[in-house]
Amino acid sequence: MSAQLQFKRRVYLLPLIAILLNIASCTTNNRNINRVSLVGAGASFPAPLYERWLSDYNQQNPNVEINYQAIGSSAGVQQLIEGTVDFAASDVGITNEEAAKIKRGAIALPITAGSIVLAYNLTPSSQSPQVNPPTTIKLSRQVYVDIFLGKITNWNHPRIAVANPGVSLPDLPIQLVHRTDGSGTTSVLTQHLSAISPEWKSQVAAGKSVAWPVGIGGKGNEGVTALIQQIPGAIGYVEYVYAKQNKLPTAALENKFGNYITPTPKSVAQTLEAVKLPADNLIAFITDPIGAQSYPIVTYTWLLTYHQYPNRVKAQALKNFIDWAVIDGQKSSLELGYIPLSKKVVIQVQSAAKKIGE
Repeated sequence: MSAQLQFKRRVYLLPLIAILLNIASCTTNNRNINRVSLVGAGASFPAPLYERWLSDYNQQNPNVEINYQAIGSSAGVQQLIEGTVDFAASDVGITNEEAAKIKRGAIALPITAGSIVLAYNLTPSSQSPQVNPPTTIKLSRQVYVDIFLGKITNWNHPRIAVANPGVSLPDLPIQLVHRTDGSGTTSVLTQHLSAISPEWKSQVAAGKSVAWPVGIGGKGNEGVTALIQQIPGAIGYVEYVYAKQNKLPTAALENKFGNYITPTPKSVAQTLEAVKLPADNLIAFITDPIGAQSYPIVTYTWLLTYHQYPNRVKAQALKNFIDWAVIDGQKSSLELGYIPLSKKVVIQVQSAAKKIGE
């Protein structure tokens, strides 16, 4: 009797095992079918936020893997033109000339915003054994232009001192640090410098890459940040998050109204309120904001996609990620030091993103 029961159990178990194996196989196949990989490259400005987003999104959507490489806005746009990435990122969007080279069409979506700050290092050195370096420095408009032009070369210069009464400025050479790669951050900064200084506009002008009158170069926001940290007396321009994460002090800059403004979420948001994004391409800049409490160097950063994708699965996966980024992803923006998109801009982005793959 025991042998018969064991035989019957085997008879019943064999079909059950076959069914379970079939289900497992189908599940594996479905996972493989739904798995999608996207590759992006471009601006270093939003890279810390992208890193957070892609990690959070992958945890919620394990079948979607998105990789992003911070190589600079110029290189990101070039890779989009060459078709070697699925999306790019740029702090200056994309020009009509660049977009015309993309047969599949291009869509620019503002994805977050932030400020470009002048971070500096006034830690004591053998040249200037100062015990307590100043934590906050005010720089007038003409002073920071002249630092970039190489006209002001020492931290205790009288024109710096006049805006910083009572501050002990070190007798230390100024070492300017700038970008070496084609950079949207550079473009935004030099557009601002050109707007406030006819001399800068005529001698250097604006662009992703310019002929710097003075200074040494670093690649990406991370490269400039590292050099500022290493060199006593250094000053350079980086996206605010890089200064915040590395605990670098940042200068309060004089705005068009004549007030010295430190980069804070409030002062940056006030500047963005004056930026009107055109409906046709969602790209706009404000090179010299007029608000009394506006921080003067602010920009959106754009995620660039194709209009047409041969792979519909990729197109849909990218659309899903963008929709997540402008809603759930914005919660991480403020935490890291970026500025969340306004409700109006979110609606504009969602409307434009619907055209992806159509």
